[in-house]
Amino acid sequence: MPCGQPDSGAAPARYVLGGDVGSTVVKCHVYDRAAAVRGSSSRKVESLYPRPGWVELDPEVLWSQFIGVIKEAVQAAGLHMRQIAGLGISTQRGTFITWHKRTGKPFHNFISWQDLRSAELVNSWNKSLLLKVIHVIFTVLHFLTGNDRYLAPSFLTFSTHQTSMKLSWVFKNIHEAEEAAKKNNCCFGTVDTWLLYRLTKGSVYATDYSNASSTGIFEPFTKCWNPTLSNLLSIPMSVYPPVKDTSFNFGSTDSEIFGVPIPIMAVVADQQSATFGECCFHPGDVKLTMGTGGFWNVNTGEHLFASQRSLYPLIGWKIGEEVVYLTEGSISDIGTAIKWAQDIELFTNVDETAEMAQSIADSQGVCFIPGLQVSGCDPYLCASFMGLKPSTSRNHLVRAMLESVAFRNKLLYDIIVKKVPIPLRTIRADGGVSNNSFVMQMTSDLINKKIEKPANADMSSLGAAFLAGLASGFWTDKEQLKKLRRIEAVFEPQKDSEEYRPAMDAWLQAMNHSPHW
Repeated sequence: MPCGQPDSGAAPARYVLGGDVGSTVVKCHVYDRAAAVRGSSSRKVESLYPRPGWVELDPEVLWSQFIGVIKEAVQAAGLHMRQIAGLGISTQRGTFITWHKRTGKPFHNFISWQDLRSAELVNSWNKSLLLKVIHVIFTVLHFLTGNDRYLAPSFLTFSTHQTSMKLSWVFKNIHEAEEAAKKNNCCFGTVDTWLLYRLTKGSVYATDYSNASSTGIFEPFTKCWNPTLSNLLSIPMSVYPPVKDTSFNFGSTDSEIFGVPIPIMAVVADQQSATFGECCFHPGDVKLTMGTGGFWNVNTGEHLFASQRSLYPLIGWKIGEEVVYLTEGSISDIGTAIKWAQDIELFTNVDETAEMAQSIADSQGVCFIPGLQVSGCDPYLCASFMGLKPSTSRNHLVRAMLESVAFRNKLLYDIIVKKVPIPLRTIRADGGVSNNSFVMQMTSDLINKKIEKPANADMSSLGAAFLAGLASGFWTDKEQLKKLRRIEAVFEPQKDSEEYRPAMDAWLQAMNHSPHW
């Protein structure tokens, strides 16, 4: 019988769905009460590149992929839709769309977090006299009050990663969106908001605190959309969605979509979801995701630490009265670079790369400079290899690429230790690159810390399912979730970090030669 078809004899709801719209893959897993995966489906995200530096997603394609993987996962599990207790949705952050409130028609494709169209606007703002005045005002306010909420604006710089600059670009360049906003007819939404809107046939327009705080337009101190920034960038306040709890009954999917209504019990940003999936529930717990990019997230509990260079505060999740904050640092070009190397046939299977790197003593002085993705600090950074010689082999190139991941992990870890005044407890890794034993071991050596790797690397899906399961009563509490964790491997330091010093110094020197290409 088809998975969406009503079945009077179907078993009671005993499963939850974790859907994840990532940067490269849309996937869905069906979880049972033991958090074991019973069925899965995935489809590749189809990015569009209409102009150099522009990265978009077709909303209709993304919608059909999302619906498709849910149906396929439930079917693969041999289940009926009426056996699903709830759906949790994890989404890539910062990718957004605007649409007409009355007709539901989008004004443009999704503009990806990787998109560079705001580069000129970013450069203009960062060089402006107004931004310098803002720095001075907030530096004085922070000095006089000691209030940390004034610290971040005192050294505010804009980057192409930020949703705010791209949304400002939309209202400057897309006339229909600008006109609709003037009449309060324009809706702004990140991927989660758009999916909620579509799943409920337009009856639910909302986002959650984790997704809102990841846009850079939402003020984590006040937990409100930032009116000062919005006015500064000429973004109408009327376009923003209401913000709800992360683990929350958002309503049910329209029954026409899956044959029966499915309760939507959580929406969450992907990195915050992975942090929850890793059960990083205590202050000092650290989640390290190595996927398309790399993300270090530190649970800071009820304490919100202001942005500092390379680190920024986020709302991890809000469940009832509990608000958990995170401090995040990010690295670009991890999975992207490895995928590129595979595309040009440096290796056949990604599983080979650890063995290739371990087959040689060092990279023979070859250094890999990441830059295939946009860098928030330098949008013109160019990826390159330095130190190539006639004797350089594929193994040296692959090792240099993997070393660059571990070196950047070390740099970011050192910043976290210095800037976050909370003792770090456990470090738990996930994402596709966490399957690479060379990167994991070298990172453990460099930071001199134990790193746990879970049996299931798809933590964003699991986190969304956990949050949905809590809201629906499928699971009781976080203590129960902790007992469901399965650790596949633990990497402990085996070498003194000083043994890597010559290679890391050479890499740092190469990095210093590469900016502003």
